[in-house]
Amino acid sequence: MELSQALPLVRRGDELAWEFFVRFFQGRVFGLAYHYTAQAEDARDLAQDVFVRIYQNLALVPDEPGCLPWIIRITRNACIDHLRRRKARPPLWDLPAEELFDLRATDQNPEEAHLAAVRKTMVHRALQELTDLNREIILLKEIQGLGLEEIAAILEVPLGTVKSRSNRARLELAQKLCAAGMGG
Repeated sequence: MELSQALPLVRRGDELAWEFFVRFFQGRVFGLAYHYTAQAEDARDLAQDVFVRIYQNLALVPDEPGCLPWIIRITRNACIDHLRRRKARPPLWDLPAEELFDLRATDQNPEEAHLAAVRKTMVHRALQELTDLNREIILLKEIQGLGLEEIAAILEVPLGTVKSRSNRARLELAQKLCAAGMGG
């Protein structure tokens, strides 16, 4: 089934189409939520909340060209709300238990797995050092693959701002990674 075929069925409440829709977008929703929260459990909860919100408003699901930006906007707003609530009530633990005791099997040898984890941590830390706007532009453009016009609409800033900040954000991220020792 194609997304364009599923969307009219999703709007009518077809269960199989809804399942296809969730599977189609769940990775992107979880990934974006994870980049905002840096907590797998929070990202899973937020992804579930996003899909509940969408399900409660099935008639509003746009056609294919506008569907991904619409979902990303909902996800972004849910993440921002979550982070505001979390600042008001900070978590008890810095690291979730699943990260402390991650025993899942991996195809990488231990050295490759360690290097990948170190790289991931360095990129995440460098992203957190960017300004909010630069971090969001990197997440939406480089990680989610959205176009500049879509990003401008989601962030509600002029297209020119997104264009200029996009290059600046990439340079700033590169500088932070080089300073952290990932420069080559």
